[in-house]
Amino acid sequence: MKKSLSILLVIAFASHILFAQDFTKNFDAQKIRERVIRLSGDDFEGRGPGTEGGKRAAQYIADELKASGVKPGNGKSFFQNVKMVGVKADPNTKLEVTNAGGTANYKFGDEFVATTSAQAADVSVDSELVFVGYGIDAPLYNWNDYSGSADDYKGKVLLILVNDPPATVAEPNLFGGKALTYYGRWTYKYEEAARRGAAGVILIHTNESAGYGWNVVRTSNGNWRYEIARTPNERTPFLKVKSWMTDDAASRMLKMAGLNIEHLRERAASRGFKPVKTGLRVKLDLRSEFKSFESPNLVGVVEGSDAKLKNEYVVYTAHWDHLGIGEPDARGDKIYNGAYDNASGVSATLGIADAIAKIPKKQRPKRSSYFLFTTAEEQGLLGAEYFAAHPLVPLNKIAGNVNIDGVNFFGTVKDFSALGAERSTVEMVVSEVAKERNLTLDGDMRPEQGFFFRSDHFPFAKVGVPAISLRHGDDFVTPLTGEALGFFREYTAKYYHQASDEYKPWWNTDAMIQNAEIGMAIGFKLGNLPLLPRYKDSDEFSAADKQRMK
Repeated sequence: MKKSLSILLVIAFASHILFAQDFTKNFDAQKIRERVIRLSGDDFEGRGPGTEGGKRAAQYIADELKASGVKPGNGKSFFQNVKMVGVKADPNTKLEVTNAGGTANYKFGDEFVATTSAQAADVSVDSELVFVGYGIDAPLYNWNDYSGSADDYKGKVLLILVNDPPATVAEPNLFGGKALTYYGRWTYKYEEAARRGAAGVILIHTNESAGYGWNVVRTSNGNWRYEIARTPNERTPFLKVKSWMTDDAASRMLKMAGLNIEHLRERAASRGFKPVKTGLRVKLDLRSEFKSFESPNLVGVVEGSDAKLKNEYVVYTAHWDHLGIGEPDARGDKIYNGAYDNASGVSATLGIADAIAKIPKKQRPKRSSYFLFTTAEEQGLLGAEYFAAHPLVPLNKIAGNVNIDGVNFFGTVKDFSALGAERSTVEMVVSEVAKERNLTLDGDMRPEQGFFFRSDHFPFAKVGVPAISLRHGDDFVTPLTGEALGFFREYTAKYYHQASDEYKPWWNTDAMIQNAEIGMAIGFKLGNLPLLPRYKDSDEFSAADKQRMK
């Protein structure tokens, strides 16, 4: 029966004529530029959730949706409020590590950062430190770093390596080979440790394993950290302390116990690895500012043209938040404007909403187009997670999700990628869009970075909704020079989650429109397919897809 269903899906997709349309002229270049400038302006104060600047940014997006003729997506409201709590650690916090040989203290910001999931202002940990390698329990790969009894981890602080165990000659596809799996993500490490009853986690940072420098960890974790507020009856396990430590500091800490960090890495790369009780004791009194607040997802809808299929949806997503006001950089700038990340994506997605709303109803996609601008993506995809758990349209009525997180402003390209397309029958739609535009469809160009798990399409995938995230290519029609070339080459090192991510006059709106038009074309075709796209039976999200369609 499953095989028959798969065959029927392929036939339906292949036989349906998805006629080519170029939507470039539907976009307003001036509006796209104006919206980026506005959203990344200093008066929005880095668009931190729960801040006055964040509130102004959210209202601005709602006003733009209304002005475009987009209808509210939550009854009569453009807002879906998400209850959150926030903590901001005291930067004077010290991490104390002791054993029989003495005591060492580590400095917040320079050597470690820490926050808490306890949803309280003050937490304390005074526990044994256990090295658990990569902190992974993956039956699929016959891998378990948590051997032993539950008491080995309960109440302990766990020291964990970031990323997946490396592939070997004997097992070249171990944990996806070069591609990062969710087991390698820091979010998974925290979740699994919490399930084990650990009191805290220290992740060991390297530029290679994390995919970015310590400066990103510092700015992302040294300011306010947010979570969705837990209800009184909620029993989700949590960690008292979630922290990162530099590789150098971790090495010095382990030397106190007579342990060599490189030797431990080698041992952790083996399936036979056993956790190491270091004999060290970690003490941390974490004092934080604390607040509870609401921050909205923005939601709007443009009704589809078909009397029946208009009750199904294509969901476009782009996160509106950034890091707010934080630690000043060398220029003294402390506003993290987030122009590329993600004022550009919001502007492009608003452009798509504009374009579809202005199309005569009979010419619109058969399914409705739903626009979701999420909050707190930078805090762990919280707005998208909340929507996936509290959907405003039925999950089994969503044809697919097209996510835009960072839009090409460097120059028009000959290629692009759609992360996650190969996982579902959406792949055929994306391939056709690329072919119609004579563009090369790339795979994940940096699979080791795990971008599939790092933006708002991922919560949709986890609940079984076919989801992609657009990434622009690097084969530029006109080779980059000057500032554009510098920004492109040095984005991760100098601009990612830094105050320097600001709008520049040289931004190329033709490139932005090209990026947005691809997203709209994919969504338009999804809106006209005869059958809802589905995950392939071989994909890890197929089970969730089947569950949502019951």
